[in-house]
Amino acid sequence: MIEQTNEIVRRINRQAGRELLLEAKALIPATGRLPGADGKTKMSKSQGNAISLSATPDEIRAFVNRMYTDPNHLRASDPGSVEGNAVFAYLDAFDADRAAVGELKARYRRGGLGDVTVKRRLEDVLQALLKPIRERRAAVSNDLGYVRDVLRSGTAKARAITQSTFDELRDGLGLFSLDGIWNSDDRLR
Repeated sequence: MIEQTNEIVRRINRQAGRELLLEAKALIPATGRLPGADGKTKMSKSQGNAISLSATPDEIRAFVNRMYTDPNHLRASDPGSVEGNAVFAYLDAFDADRAAVGELKARYRRGGLGDVTVKRRLEDVLQALLKPIRERRAAVSNDLGYVRDVLRSGTAKARAITQSTFDELRDGLGLFSLDGIWNSDDRLR
């Protein structure tokens, strides 16, 4: 989608003879795309391998418990593989203590660290991360007036930006304005 968008942007800019629009750039975190709990595909609500921001503590625990690790790591004493291990992918993404995660990886690779221990660490990290989000969501959902105000304010800001961009494009491409010649039914007067 980004490349298709950029093709359109380049055509418009070429037509205008100057840079009217900026090309889109992907925002990919350092950890890349997170796998689903199954470790096979990307996290996806439709595939049932995702966790929502509103997940309860029990849902978080269940999600972490079913996460894919290393199928060859049968006993805690066995050396394990961190690569392709969904639990470590999530720890890399969400655990702020990089040194502790590095030590866990080293212990897991050489053997002596069980999957349950690593999963408990991830569960603690996710519980701490999602708790304030869940609490804020619950508080906001009880104040529908506030929710409406936020939606109205956001809509007004988006409309202003959209109108400004549209005006810039129209002027940059030398198009005329149709203001005033359309009626409320979107038909020519």
